[in-house]
Amino acid sequence: MAIFSVFIVNRAGGLIYDYDHSAPKTEVEYTFSYPLEPVLKIFDERIVVAFGQRDGVKVGHTVLGINGIPSAGRSLEDGRDILETIANEENYPIAIKFGRPRLTTNEKIMLASMFHSLFAIGSQLSPEPRSSGIEVLETDTFKLWCSQTLTGIKFIIISDPKQTGLEALLKKLYEVYADFALKNPFYSIDMPIRCELFDQNLQSTIDQAERLGVANI
Repeated sequence: MAIFSVFIVNRAGGLIYDYDHSAPKTEVEYTFSYPLEPVLKIFDERIVVAFGQRDGVKVGHTVLGINGIPSAGRSLEDGRDILETIANEENYPIAIKFGRPRLTTNEKIMLASMFHSLFAIGSQLSPEPRSSGIEVLETDTFKLWCSQTLTGIKFIIISDPKQTGLEALLKKLYEVYADFALKNPFYSIDMPIRCELFDQNLQSTIDQAERLGVANI
């Protein structure tokens, strides 16, 4: 079992909790000759691949480093501009590391809001009344599992695409939420969850599910 992350979204579509458990390794490094084959551009203060994916380098991947020097946004940690460094023929051959960095907090908030809207659209498109909305969304690289409670809170798990049967884990996570968040006198529903006991028990539940299997949690 491979669980990548967990998100909890409130009734208004706001992200109230997120937990990054593990992530697949997406980093690749190649040595290029001049001129550089992939086309790069600036996106959200990062240098990303816009065109020319090849051998593990995908459109959307970010430049993580050049010649062993990590990147820091649009520049390297030594202060050099990444695009200027790549455009200079004197720097070739050049070793560039590409990968997909972890989502920022703002990106997670935006994606949670987008999924909330897609969930509502899915419920309305259903030919059956009182649809449960999106429960499983499958792609080539991940699988999204979602469970909405009677109060409208959504629990979302992102897992390996081969993973099956996470419905039981979603129910267990709701039990953890009810026991360690809702019963906390300082917590109000729909507000961000900031509770150390909740953090510890959620992580422990996921670790146990990975170690023993979903059926044994």
